[in-house]
Amino acid sequence: MELRQLKTFHTLASTLNFSRAAEVQNYVPSTVTMQMKALEEELGVKLVDRLGKKVILTDAGRSFLRYVDNILGELEEAQYAVKQSGEVTGTVVISADETLCTYRLPAVLRRFRLRYPGIRLMFRPLANPNLKQSLREGGADIIFMLDEDKGETGFCGEKMLDEPFYVLAAPDHPLAARTALTIEDFNGETFLLTEKGCSYRTFFERSLSQKGMGGITELEFNSAEAIKQCAKIGMGIAILPEMAVIAEVNRGELVPLPWDLTATSFATQMFWHEEKWISPAIEAFLNLTRDTFLKNSTL
Repeated sequence: MELRQLKTFHTLASTLNFSRAAEVQNYVPSTVTMQMKALEEELGVKLVDRLGKKVILTDAGRSFLRYVDNILGELEEAQYAVKQSGEVTGTVVISADETLCTYRLPAVLRRFRLRYPGIRLMFRPLANPNLKQSLREGGADIIFMLDEDKGETGFCGEKMLDEPFYVLAAPDHPLAARTALTIEDFNGETFLLTEKGCSYRTFFERSLSQKGMGGITELEFNSAEAIKQCAKIGMGIAILPEMAVIAEVNRGELVPLPWDLTATSFATQMFWHEEKWISPAIEAFLNLTRDTFLKNSTL
């Protein structure tokens, strides 16, 4: 079993794509295939399944990944210990949903790249329902979630910033001028929502149900930006975090409706696996993220 095979397997498990893994390792795709075949033959088990262009880890692959992660982590720590220049090196894989990618993380990524040029940063955007699975299976070192402010079994986590939410409509919407709303006012309205499984969509639908509203008419999107643009032209009522719409609200392009969403507290949160070895590179990213959000919260 060769170190390069372990690195190739780790990269493939992170990217779930042979071509992308080859690109990251600076190989041709056939080299990745050859190394994976040799590794599986030596272990006597199948580590990955190929379903068309999609790669899925087998149960054996997920189990093996935990050990490979530790092996490569220890190697990285050893390399760091003997490195004479003092520069922090290594790789950090992070994931977040589209909203946080757009509105919260660019400042973090920019500061990190400037401060730690020797650390290789891999960013994998994922839909909200897939983020925790990615962390459990070793696909990401750190994830960011816009979720209810609560703990998560098996993860270490920190709240970065409270995130208020609005129910919004275009300024010419019939409900935009109202100072109070009842559940009956939403009858016949179309709601512009994120994909199923999104925590704040689930909370909003639950709150409507608890107030006596049955099924709703909805349009589903996987992009906060798309929801915002459709709400601006009057296609329906949107539920979005303040960070995504503050500019449009200030310009009068969207109007917050008088509907209370404070029953549950939402926040941008940072998580990592409780059994994950925190390498110097990961520690650097965690600390810089904390500092960046702290600076932003005091502006």
